[in-house]
Amino acid sequence: MPTEYAVLLKHCLTSGYLLWKEEFYMQVDGVAMGSPVSPVVADIFMEDFEEKALLTAPVNPRFYKRYVDDTFTILPSDKVTAFLNHLNSINPKIQFTMELEANNTLAFLEVLVIRNPDNTIGHTVYRKNTHTNRYLNGESHHHPSQLATVGKSLFQRARGICDRKHLAAELQHVEQVLQDNKLRATSQ
Repeated sequence: MPTEYAVLLKHCLTSGYLLWKEEFYMQVDGVAMGSPVSPVVADIFMEDFEEKALLTAPVNPRFYKRYVDDTFTILPSDKVTAFLNHLNSINPKIQFTMELEANNTLAFLEVLVIRNPDNTIGHTVYRKNTHTNRYLNGESHHHPSQLATVGKSLFQRARGICDRKHLAAELQHVEQVLQDNKLRATSQ
């Protein structure tokens, strides 16, 4: 039975076609976006890539974590470029970019990682500059449970991401955002 799965998987990965402007194109490299197997195959590929990269790296990161295609790495500042060049030398089709710490902060996903003066790490919620703080309007005709979920999820995110030093400010921000959206601050 496992052999049949391998045959089916190979078929899914090698028979990707798409139609664009009335022309058919064949996927010749990588996995098709939208294919149910693509996330799994991409993750397996990246795990293998990472393992090889870290084993052969000119410097071992003090900390390295990946979520999908984002990595958070702590390295000595004079080794960052060498590490990036090493990653980009492994496979010409997989090229990393980097963002460096600025003002002792670095965003990673929804977390703003903060280097404290004593070199400990703090963290709070990160919002992109384009974030509008607009959510469901409390006066809209949504079901009350949907309206209540907005506040509940924002409070849960604050508690899950923020350290003690930043939690009160984030909870205050959430309360203001809920007021601005005419939502009740529930589940605090």
